[in-house]
Parts: sequence; structure tokens; C-alpha cells
Amino acid sequence: MKLITITGTRPQFIKAGMLSKLFRAMSAIDEIIVNTGQHYDDNMSTVFIDQLQLPAPDYDLGIGSGSHGKQTAGMLTKLEDVMMAVKPDMVLVYGDTNSTLAGSLAASKLHIPVAHVEAGLRSFNKKMPEEINRIVADHVSDWLFCPSETAVSNLRREGIEKGVYRTGDIMYDAVVHFKPVALDYSSIRRDLSLRENDYYLATVHRAENTDDPQRLRSILEALNQLHKKVVIPMHPRTRRKMDEYQLMGNIARSSITIVNPLNYFDMLALTSGARAILTDSGGLQKEAYMLRVPCITLRDETEWPETVHAGWNQLTGADTQKIADTLQALQVPNEHPPLFGDGKAARTIAEILIKECST
Repeated sequence: MKLITITGTRPQFIKAGMLSKLFRAMSAIDEIIVNTGQHYDDNMSTVFIDQLQLPAPDYDLGIGSGSHGKQTAGMLTKLEDVMMAVKPDMVLVYGDTNSTLAGSLAASKLHIPVAHVEAGLRSFNKKMPEEINRIVADHVSDWLFCPSETAVSNLRREGIEKGVYRTGDIMYDAVVHFKPVALDYSSIRRDLSLRENDYYLATVHRAENTDDPQRLRSILEALNQLHKKVVIPMHPRTRRKMDEYQLMGNIARSSITIVNPLNYFDMLALTSGARAILTDSGGLQKEAYMLRVPCITLRDETEWPETVHAGWNQLTGADTQKIADTLQALQVPNEHPPLFGDGKAARTIAEILIKECST
């Protein structure tokens, strides 16, 4: 079976890496990797490929940044060319990015079956570009691999039941596999003079926060008020917006440390040792849960409601006072349900694909 895997962003490199290792050990699957170049900064792309010892992409499209329309259109054009040249039996996409949208659309229009890893997530906020991407990808996919029972239920409500599998979360595979390596490899906590459980980790990059000066300002005010150190690995897009809004001066230099985007091992080490996570990232919410670290989500909704129901994640939006009050009352829950499987999602997915394509 000839399979094209489409990646383009940091989380997709990590997820794809877990499956690619299995594919290369299986004679039944011939994988061709296509990197769209959606994350073009080396700190967010090349370093992940190198550090996780992932196979080099067979095709690197070099799309880069741009508006959603221009970026997606560029991907569609180039991905269609690759698919017509390679003639794969299947296209595999991950998550909810523009790379996911372009890959699933290009494949479906060429009548190539699509497999979607991390299917069924819903924030129920269609103002989020990611929500549109994941809905479209799910509705054109032939195989939908869901990380949780909530995701399966979301698809059922939309009339999607054929080809749906609850496999667990492939990111949990990565956390289980790489956490010991990260703690041994990374010196980030020592370099930043951080003591375990005595600092906060914060990330802000969603358009709903970065494109709204007032929301971004409110989040910064909340971070300034925290009584422990705060580390912010700053997304290039967020830095540009803060410069544009002239907000860099709003940061309390004594308590907040801004660093460039971090490699996976450093980020895993920081996340696992934090007192709490403050983020608008869907992936980091989930990783916080997997690492048993309380999370404050700087959004009004989440695609991971099961983490909220379990008590490990709380939604505050960008409300300065609500963020402060939530952190003040923060407690680590006693229970930690196995929401995302057993750390063997990649093998389950690979076995399903081989079985489906041999029948």
C-alpha cells in the first residue's frame, strides 16, 4: 500500500513521527512524507524533525505564511501535483490545520481515500479557522481515528459513523515515549533557574487572542499579576502582534521570561514541571492533562471538554480577574481518568489501515 502522509506544523511532526516509525517497520506500507512548510521557522519545524529523528520529507512544498486563502490555495495546487505524480492508495492527514484542510480536499477531489488522525474534535466555535478545517476533513474522510469517546460522539451527532474508530490519542504515545528522554536531555529548567512546581508556563497564539488587542492586553495583565515566575515561549505571530500593538512594554520583566519557540524535549520538560499551564493551544491543554498538570485555557471554549469535566482544565477566556481568581483557587484533582487511551494509538491505527486496505 502506497500512502502519502501530510505534515506542516510542530504537532503534526510529532504525531506523524509515531506512526512513521511503525510504517517503516511494516513491509505492507510504503510511506511518502509531504511537508507543506506551514511552520517554516526552524525552531518550529526543522528542529523537531531532527530531534525526534523523523524521516526527512520526500517532498517539501515550502508554502510558508500568508492569509488562510492564499496559504490553503498554494497547498492545494502543490499537493494535487504531488498526488497525481505519486498516485497513492491513501492520504493521511493530522489534526486541524490548513495543511489538513488542503490535504483532505486535494485527495477527495482526486478520489483518493483519506484517513484523518485526531478526528471528531469540536469547539463549536466556527469563528476558529481550525474548527472549519476539522469539520471539512472529517466529512471527506474514509477512516476517522478518534482520540476519545467525546470525539466519537461528536461525529455520531453529525451522522458520521462509518469508518470511525476510537483509538486513543497518538500524542499520548509521544508523551509516554519521550518524557523520560526529555527530562534526561533538556536543561531548560536549570538554564532558566526554575524549580519544579514553582513556575507557570504560558502560550498564546490563537487568532481570537492575538488579533484582538484588548484580549491580548488582558492576558498580559493577568500574567503580570502572578506571584511566581512565568515562562512564555513566544510564537512568531504573537511577537509580531505585540510589536504592532506596542504591548512589549506591558510585560513585567522581573517575573516573566520570554523565550523563542522551544524544541519538543524542552517544551515537554517545562510542561511536566510547571505548577500550571496557561494556554490557548488545543494541543497543550491535552498534554497538560497527560502530564497531570492543571491547565487554565485562555479561551471561551475548548475542543477537549473531557479535560474540563475531569477537573484538570478550566476556561477563563481573556478575563484578567477570572484568570487570577481561577489560579488562586487552583487545586490538583484527586482523580485522573484515562481519557486518551493506553499510549498505543499508533499501533492500533497502523493495524486498522493495513486490515482495511487488504479487504
